[in-house]
Amino acid sequence: METQVFGGDQHVKRPARPLWTAMKRGFMGRCPHCGEGKLFASFLKPVHHCEHCGEEMFHHRADDLPAYLVVVVVGHVIVGAFMGVEATSTLSTWQHLAIWVPLTIIMALALLRPTKGAVVGLQWALYMHGFGGETEEVEALPET
Repeated sequence: METQVFGGDQHVKRPARPLWTAMKRGFMGRCPHCGEGKLFASFLKPVHHCEHCGEEMFHHRADDLPAYLVVVVVGHVIVGAFMGVEATSTLSTWQHLAIWVPLTIIMALALLRPTKGAVVGLQWALYMHGFGGETEEVEALPET
C-alpha cells in the first residue's frame, strides 16, 4: 500500500487516497470514499454522513471555492462564445441579452453542485478539514 507523508511535527503516514477518483465521485454527487452513497441532502447541502459506508461529510470546508471556479469557467465560456457570435453576426443588444443572460444562469446553476462535490472529494482525498479523523483545534481569542 502506497503511503503519503504529510508535514507538521508529527509526520503522520497515511494510506494514499485516489485523488481523481474521489473528485470524479464528488462531481457525480456520490460519496468520495465508496462512490455508492449520495453526497448531497439538498441542492448544495452535503449529507451528514454517507448512508452506504458511514464516512462523515459534515466537516468539509468547500466555502466559496466552488462558486469561484464556476464563475471562472462560465465567464470564459460565455465571453468567448459572445465574442465569436458578435464577430460573425449582426445581433442587436436585446438579442444578445436574450441569449447570453439565460445561458449564463443555466450554466452556473448546472455546474455549481458538481463543482462543490469535486471540491469535497479533493478535501477527502487530501485528508483536509477533519477527513483524516483528527479534530480541528479552535484557538480562543484573548480577552481584553
